[in-house]
Amino acid sequence: MIYLRLIWSYLKIGLFGFGGGYAMLSLIEREIVGPGWITEQMFTDIVAISQMTPGPIGINSATYIGYVAPGEYSEAFSSPIFGILGSLVCTLAVVIPSFLLVAYTSHLIHRHKDSVVVRGIFAGLRPVVVGLIASAAMLLMNSANFGDTTYQVVWSIVLCTASFALVYWAKWHPILIICLAGVAGWLIY
Repeated sequence: MIYLRLIWSYLKIGLFGFGGGYAMLSLIEREIVGPGWITEQMFTDIVAISQMTPGPIGINSATYIGYVAPGEYSEAFSSPIFGILGSLVCTLAVVIPSFLLVAYTSHLIHRHKDSVVVRGIFAGLRPVVVGLIASAAMLLMNSANFGDTTYQVVWSIVLCTASFALVYWAKWHPILIICLAGVAGWLIY
């Protein structure tokens, strides 16, 4: 059944997804797009929506994928009730492993925070998390995000660069940039 497979996939994502939502993206893509529950285009759209909505990207994407995947899996599960059940299942499955792991290890880490072993573990995790985030960036550099034609790719790069510059140097509000990028995308594409 689709729900058991979603639970298993999101338990793995929640347990092995170190470094936050962006570091989880490649694992989410492999677990969810790989079996065909959603398309690569839908995954790209889910990532974009998850970035714009409040909350962690991993939980937001789990909620949305849980809602969409049952209907994509079978027409029999296209009712909103099945989508809501999928959202609850995926959200809980991605949160529970991290919650239990943090609850179990927080007192140990706090008690041994000055230990050479604990500091070494965290020092070793930092470059791994950076690599996972870089992997997520590479994963999202696809035709669904940048387009199929040279025209679309060039405009995508221009919009990306302009957005970064306006937020970083001109200090424009990110929500304004999101709205302007949406209008620009509608006009260009």
